[in-house]
Amino acid sequence: MSINENDITYSVARLFFAYGLGNALFFPFYVGGATILSPDRPQPKHVLEVCTKYRPTLYFGVPTSYNAIVQVKDAEKNYDMSSIRLCASAGEALPGPVWRQWREKFGLEILDGIGSTEILHIYVSNRAGMSRPDSTGTIVPGYEAKIVDENGVSLPPGEVGTLMIKGDSTASCYWNKHEKTKNTFVGEWFNTGDQYSIDKEGYFTYAGRGDDMIKAGGIWVSPVEVENTLMAHPAVLECGVVGSPDVDGLIKPKAYIVFKPDVEVTEKLMEEVKLYVKNTIAPYKFPRWIEAIEELPKTATGKVQRYKLRQLDQQK
Repeated sequence: MSINENDITYSVARLFFAYGLGNALFFPFYVGGATILSPDRPQPKHVLEVCTKYRPTLYFGVPTSYNAIVQVKDAEKNYDMSSIRLCASAGEALPGPVWRQWREKFGLEILDGIGSTEILHIYVSNRAGMSRPDSTGTIVPGYEAKIVDENGVSLPPGEVGTLMIKGDSTASCYWNKHEKTKNTFVGEWFNTGDQYSIDKEGYFTYAGRGDDMIKAGGIWVSPVEVENTLMAHPAVLECGVVGSPDVDGLIKPKAYIVFKPDVEVTEKLMEEVKLYVKNTIAPYKFPRWIEAIEELPKTATGKVQRYKLRQLDQQK
């Protein structure tokens, strides 16, 4: 991002998150820049008002916030985002449709990336002018990455496996959690627990957490790929996809969808959405069931808690 002393950063993530700590404190203070801190909840209109009033040059958001802001009617006309030169996203994978809507609405590029508290900040990220929707980008200088199978063997480009990271900012252990430390910190490598693939150009694509992956018909399905496809449908606001057993006990994708407020949710619409996914990606990946939901369960940083959706499904 080439941050410098003339930059003003604004982060929707608070200082008690590693992402917010870097964006709103370490990075701007290191270069002698400035930061914007707001005690209010980062609701869409409040974020837009802060950007208009205080004129940040670097904006750091999370996918849930970006998605909520692009839903604000005429935001590009009623608020001034012209001071911002670059936007960044982390916390969870940024859906391609949100990346495109943001660029269309504000003319701004979002650099999606992934980091963790154990490594303090982002280790894979897109770069200005080279960002790709539905991609987490390339390795950040100073870090090394590899994709491995369940036996720790490195996988070739295109295959999905566990992302391992090596770098000097990595923590040494978890405090008083001996077993978790042994499973996560493997020699010099940190096991992120995230499922990724890498292409021949070095771009990483997120497939989900290890326990979020769905094995449908003996083939692994990435919930993120299905969710990103659903998000491209004009009636869908946000969604979460999990595996659910059919009458024969076979696992198939199931989608929990928050539809846009002005949409009338009908059985016809549900079938239309299913068909849309079936015609867009591999047919076996389409959700066999869709359940409309008012709100998705999320963490404080806006990550969809798929395990809670699985619990909800099991209760039924």
